[in-house]
Amino acid sequence: MRVIAGELKGRTLAAPAWDGLRPTSDRLRETLFNVLAPRIRGARMLDGYAGTGAVGIEALSRGAVEVVFVERDRRAVALIEANLARCGLRDRHAIIRSDLATVTGLARVAPFDLVFLDPPYGRATLDEALDAAVALMAPDTLLIIEHARRDEAPASYRSLQRTRTLRSGDSALAFYRVADEEPGA
Repeated sequence: MRVIAGELKGRTLAAPAWDGLRPTSDRLRETLFNVLAPRIRGARMLDGYAGTGAVGIEALSRGAVEVVFVERDRRAVALIEANLARCGLRDRHAIIRSDLATVTGLARVAPFDLVFLDPPYGRATLDEALDAAVALMAPDTLLIIEHARRDEAPASYRSLQRTRTLRSGDSALAFYRVADEEPGA
């Protein structure tokens, strides 16, 4: 894995030495950031289910002002810390070791401009991620959820409306915004 663009372009990132962690591929990250390019500079971002931290580090490399990493696995938290150190990133980030669905106080540090969630693949965890995201959304927040291509992301979920889906290999990215209220609602 490597940082694809920005001030840290070309830096290598450590990968997990254990099974069960599925880092976002370089190709999918590149696709994601091609879409996010106009919004990333100056953005506050949440990288939930952060894993290796590659997505959040890519955001910092491309000019995000702050990234909050949320990850429950202590080994992954150590990996995120190591990857941040490899890149010389000492500020502009926070790491919260917790499950995204149960982390307390995260809504108080919102709103985020961008929320990226990469839960373990499966329909149940996709719904859990959407539940957790609803509390973090402001009218102009963009939510992106990486999911298995076979697990179609819902067109709408509570106050969220899917605006776009990108597919790459076995993975897909679903983009959501807070739905505009109907007139008179």
